[in-house]
Amino acid sequence: MEVWFIMTTTAYMIKSFGVVSVGKFCAVIGLIWGLIAGLMVAVGIGGIGSMMGSHALGIGAGIVGLIVMIIIGGVGGFISGAIGAIIYNIILGAIGGIEMDLEAKV
Repeated sequence: MEVWFIMTTTAYMIKSFGVVSVGKFCAVIGLIWGLIAGLMVAVGIGGIGSMMGSHALGIGAGIVGLIVMIIIGGVGGFISGAIGAIIYNIILGAIGGIEMDLEAKV
């Protein structure tokens, strides 16, 4: 006995993106990238301070570099995501939306 499911697709159109929600999403991605970059900066600054003979200063500067990179990543991610959503919404006003065909999962 064969059972066939007929999948129907439904067309949806993306009319606009919420600027703040896209900004928040990009801020989280930016925080992750900031953490990764901050760890590299912290290791580099800590190593340079250690080679110069000031271990405490190298470690302190490395920690400050880590914190600064995380903040820059989060703020930069939010701003770039918000600007991208604004530009996207302006362009969609001129050309329409993006069509997507979605099918129901059974």
